[in-house]
Amino acid sequence: MSNILIIDDEKAIRKTLSEILSYEGYKIDEAGDGEEGLKKFKEKSYDVVLCDIKMPKLDGIEFLDKAREANPDVPVIMISGHGTIETAVEAVKKGAYDYISKPPDLNRLLITIRNAMDKTNLVAETKVLKRKVSKVEEMIGESGPIGRIKETIEKVAPTDARILVTGENGVGKELVARWVHEKSNRVTGPLVEVNCAAIPSELIESELFGHEKGSFTSAVKQRIGKFEQAHGGTLFLDEIGDMSLSAQAKVLRALQEGKITRVGGDKDISVDVRVIAATNKDLLQEVEDKNFRLDLYHRLSVIIIHVPSLNDRRDDIPLLVDKFLGDICADYGIAKKAIEPDALEALKEHNWTGNIRELRNVVERLIILSGKTIVKEDVETYVLPKK
Repeated sequence: MSNILIIDDEKAIRKTLSEILSYEGYKIDEAGDGEEGLKKFKEKSYDVVLCDIKMPKLDGIEFLDKAREANPDVPVIMISGHGTIETAVEAVKKGAYDYISKPPDLNRLLITIRNAMDKTNLVAETKVLKRKVSKVEEMIGESGPIGRIKETIEKVAPTDARILVTGENGVGKELVARWVHEKSNRVTGPLVEVNCAAIPSELIESELFGHEKGSFTSAVKQRIGKFEQAHGGTLFLDEIGDMSLSAQAKVLRALQEGKITRVGGDKDISVDVRVIAATNKDLLQEVEDKNFRLDLYHRLSVIIIHVPSLNDRRDDIPLLVDKFLGDICADYGIAKKAIEPDALEALKEHNWTGNIRELRNVVERLIILSGKTIVKEDVETYVLPKK
């Protein structure tokens, strides 16, 4: 159900509009002056605001200015019985969605509200789509470790040096790979990602190198592998520590010779690929345990970038929280929620075993379950473990 805020100092007007719009299925809140209206506007998410111009304490134009500062995406429809053409033009210039004279024509009012609702939905959808199609997310953080990672990326991205990204689950290793590709000379080529841990060992070779029709029972047609798909670009091998030894041997050959052979084929295929690998495992320990090839490790680790855990970069938590609040609230089509300083401090003290992925989930939980402003009690109730 859509929420509408009616701001008018005339009680009869508020009552009439409220009854009409409630009958149409809208949920209505009322305010008797601009000051009260602004307070409600900041405390709750509205889809449309109907606002009178001549009011005590805070007039409609002043309300419009402050409302657009707080949330510019909510359409404000100005309604006035004392208006002139100049007033209407001024209101629209300042960002009002429309201007309607009193007494309002009912049909025009309802059509204007529906059009305003459509605009609100389109704005929210556009923001979501823009983020989805954007090439790469921003790397958030000003701590020392993140600063060093950014410096390293700037230096190595323009080269074709292979990179091994290490770190715990959820720290953002794939974001590092995307930034390297984005700043490389291969940015116009593809970035192909493979999660080695998510592919069964018997299928990993087919996934990476492709296969010929009839090479095994389910090979009903020829398949192009990830190495060929990434030709001219970057191949990101995530969780490479989970790759089978037989697949490791073929990856080593591809790195050494720049050639691959499809499963069931005998033809060498040249590939021009930059490989970035990532792992949450200690690969040298895996080498000792005979689960990983030492020669492949040395081929992959020309440059090693270690991404610290969130517990090791707690000073970045306020920046990350602010980013997630903006993104998630935009996805939900609501005004960005505020968070009190002591609530942020409580988040900084939490033990983030799931790293940034866990933090994002926690912020989403707080957005859903808390009020207009996230307070320390919300963190204690919905985040911190019960003692």
